[in-house]
Amino acid sequence: MDDEIHVVERFSTTIDWGGIGIEHVYGAYSGEKALALLDRFSIDIVITDIQMPGMTGLQLIAEIQRRWPKTKCILLSGYSDFNYAKEAILYRTEDYLLKPVTEQALIETVRRVMEKLRLEWEEVVSRQRLASALKEHMPTLRGSLLGDLLQGRKLAGSALGDSMQMLGLEHFNDGKSFALMMIRLEEYFLRYDAHSLSLMEYAIGNMVEELFGDRLDSWYTKDAHDYLVFVMTGKEGSVWTTDDSTWFERTASTLQTAVSNYLKGKISILVSPWGSFPTDLSDLYGRSVAAFRQTIGGEKELFVRLRDDPGRKDVQPLPSLYEPPTLIHLLEAARWDSIEEKLAHLFGELEKRGAESQEQLLEVYFSIASAYAYIVHKSGRSLPDLMGEDYDKMIKGIPYRSLNQLKEWTIGTLNRIRDDMNRETKHSRDSLINDIRTFVEQHMAEDVSLQSIADHVHLHPVYVSKIYKLETGDNLSDYVHRVRMDKAEYLLKHGQSKIYEIAALLGYLRPHSFNHAFKKQFGITPQEYRDRYS
Repeated sequence: MDDEIHVVERFSTTIDWGGIGIEHVYGAYSGEKALALLDRFSIDIVITDIQMPGMTGLQLIAEIQRRWPKTKCILLSGYSDFNYAKEAILYRTEDYLLKPVTEQALIETVRRVMEKLRLEWEEVVSRQRLASALKEHMPTLRGSLLGDLLQGRKLAGSALGDSMQMLGLEHFNDGKSFALMMIRLEEYFLRYDAHSLSLMEYAIGNMVEELFGDRLDSWYTKDAHDYLVFVMTGKEGSVWTTDDSTWFERTASTLQTAVSNYLKGKISILVSPWGSFPTDLSDLYGRSVAAFRQTIGGEKELFVRLRDDPGRKDVQPLPSLYEPPTLIHLLEAARWDSIEEKLAHLFGELEKRGAESQEQLLEVYFSIASAYAYIVHKSGRSLPDLMGEDYDKMIKGIPYRSLNQLKEWTIGTLNRIRDDMNRETKHSRDSLINDIRTFVEQHMAEDVSLQSIADHVHLHPVYVSKIYKLETGDNLSDYVHRVRMDKAEYLLKHGQSKIYEIAALLGYLRPHSFNHAFKKQFGITPQEYRDRYS
């Protein structure tokens, strides 16, 4: 930014900043306006003059360093006095350039500062800092991973092993025996606020470590039902036998007593039989949740052991229908490839079960239909308009009696939803592009900065810039510049306005800025162009 308006215009509009990786350039004509921009946008580099009305460049740099220490500053000045350079160094200015500054010198300086920024951010994400951040957030990350595994989320290839190793859980290795211990907090605990309750849960986790830690490693999370779920496995190098199950259950009972005596609260505990990690994890968890509901129910301070034999069930649930990410979440995110993969897996699971169950077909149909209705209504659309005859079948209660019928309906409806959403997105973006172009053409003599355009369409400037680039292949600033130059050509060839009048009509605050931009585009000045072509 600079108080000499033509310098600001020349540097912000005529230099090919995109060629060196600069996405957005903002211009300001005072320190106060520059700070207002910095408040709204994430700006990496600031170029400022020393002498400005009101706040000086050095004062601006000092304020930037106080509020945004990662932002780099480059100082421009016509003064060669060493005191200015000395002050600039004290304010950690990246460079001090004497005017007049050539574009090449400025570009090289900016390129060097960008490289310094890149190296600094590489340091931020270096292994040492990552290790420190990882250690700080380790409990949350461990709990999140366990929650995903309990819900049946599958991690492809070696992803699970890599995640376990990163989180220090490599002793929970593939195929190792484990048992679940689920704890429900009851009387007294329910009176606590969220913060106090989290402290109590942390205390229970410490009690588990104290009581079981000599023989078992534990890994826990809090699930969607507010149960504390612990995965317990033998210490590295130890051999766990079925005889040790008695000790495990007795120790769990001791935990129940300790919580009552020392935390003054009641808990119910359920322990599972032993399974193989991670294959049996989701199944044991699902059975444990069901057992809590069916066996413990609303009773307090009970201790239950989950049966080894889950018992015969005429109809088995379909894990792939409910495991995250759910169909609703995928539809909301418009992740079409993932939706198709999930549906293919679901129908494959149904096919493997052999004989088609009308109950399970209905279960799948109702779940998918519910997700489709949700996303269609959230988009402000109606089911009859989108589904046509299939909607008539729904309201008449005609079931899909075969898997092939259900698959055909599911994929057909999905394609209609996808096409409708894509059309809506395309229409919305086309309207936005037309609105932007109309605004630029009608306000050329006024402010057509990215900020003014974004204010007009009521969107964030970064979003406006990215959508314009995505839809047209052009940078918005390039479009504005092209419109100005096209109009300049027409006015110079066919109009009688003076050069300074044309500059004003095109939104240049100084004729000098217009002359510079035009010559850079056409290789000659506006007057030379008029003399040659008019």
